[in-house]
Amino acid sequence: MPSSRRRIDLNADVGEGLRAEDDRALMELVSSASIACGGHAGDIRTMRQALRTAQELGLRVGAHPSYPDRENFGRVSMTMGTQALVDCLGEQVSALQEAALQTATAVGYLKPHGALYNDAAVDEEIAQAVATIAGLLGLPVMLLASAPTLEALGGDGPPIILEGFVDRGYRPDGTLIPRGEPGALLTDSKAAAEQALRLAGSVHSLCVHSDSPSAEILVRSARAALQASGIEIGP
Repeated sequence: MPSSRRRIDLNADVGEGLRAEDDRALMELVSSASIACGGHAGDIRTMRQALRTAQELGLRVGAHPSYPDRENFGRVSMTMGTQALVDCLGEQVSALQEAALQTATAVGYLKPHGALYNDAAVDEEIAQAVATIAGLLGLPVMLLASAPTLEALGGDGPPIILEGFVDRGYRPDGTLIPRGEPGALLTDSKAAAEQALRLAGSVHSLCVHSDSPSAEILVRSARAALQASGIEIGP
C-alpha cells in the first residue's frame, strides 16, 4: 500500500451534463479527468470537448463507463450477462478511445461509474467483467481502495489504481455510505480537506464528483490541504 507517498492524483468525473465551462473550472484543479462515455451520460460531442480540455490542461484521461442506464444516471444496479456487460463496456470505452485518437490524446485508465463501480467493489463476477475489458484494452482499473473484490483481481489482471473520495461518507468498514442515506455526501469544505488528508496515505487517487454540491469548492479545499502537507498533486 502507498503509505509513504508524497504525491497523489486528484480526479474528477466529467462530461456528465455540466456546462463545458463548469467542467473546465473543475478540471483546472485536478490531475486526471474521468470522462463519461455514453452509458449514463455523454456523447461524442461532450467526449471531444472534455478530451480537448484535458489535453490543454495536461491531464491524464480515464474512461468512465457505466451500466447502460441514462434514465437513472447509472446509479441503479442492472442485471446483465457477463458477456453482455463486457460488450457494453467495450463499446463505451472504445468510443472514447476513438475520440481520443481524433484529439491526439490517450486514454490512461478505466473507472466504472455509479452502481457499476459499487457492484464491482463487492461482486467478483462484475469485477471480473470490468477487469476483462480493461485487460483487453490495456488499461488499469480505478476502484475503491477498500473493495473486497480487489484480492480476486490480483495476479494476471490489469493494474489497480486505488481510489478514495473527498466528497463521500464512509462506513467504519471502509465502504461508502449509499447515496440517499444520512452522511452519504460531504458538503463541508473543511471536512472534505480532512478526509483527503486521512485517505492520502492509503490511496493513489482522490475523487470529487462533478455533480456534488460545491464540487469546485471541495476540490480546491482538498488540494490546498494536501499541498500544505507537502503532498504533490499528479497522477
